Amino acid sequence: MPSKREQVIQAVAALVKAALPKAAHYRNEVKQQTIPAGGYANVDDGDPGEPDVTLNPTTWIYEHEIPLEFAANKTATVSAEVRLDKMLQAVGAAVAADRTLGGLCDYVMVQAAVTEPLTADGAPVSRSALVGLIAVYGTTDPLN
Repeated sequence: MPSKREQVIQAVAALVKAALPKAAHYRNEVKQQTIPAGGYANVDDGDPGEPDVTLNPTTWIYEHEIPLEFAANKTATVSAEVRLDKMLQAVGAAVAADRTLGGLCDYVMVQAAVTEPLTADGAPVSRSALVGLIAVYGTTDPLN
């Protein structure tokens, strides 16, 4: 059975995939050189940070920041900004609909997106966004 950390990351990846079924999905990949027609999403493992520890039973409580990267190209009728915004809204709605990732977490929240252009000479106009997802969860063993 995967560790609690891995279960949470897998659940986040599944949530993003369900929210963006037309996008290409990656995990821990470098920024993609080409953006597929449906855009892409990359889930990074992130940093669980320093836990709070409670006793009896000993429980490590993490506020694990999981970086999510999204990118979209401009189409003939829709700007890259609008396509990216729709992707972000879909993920935001998915998080709002399942704040505990099916009971794995105490709470899940997203931070505001930081966007940037990705356009290079000769390439379609595109934009990317980096979003921090914070998953709050506890475990009785930080490695399991």
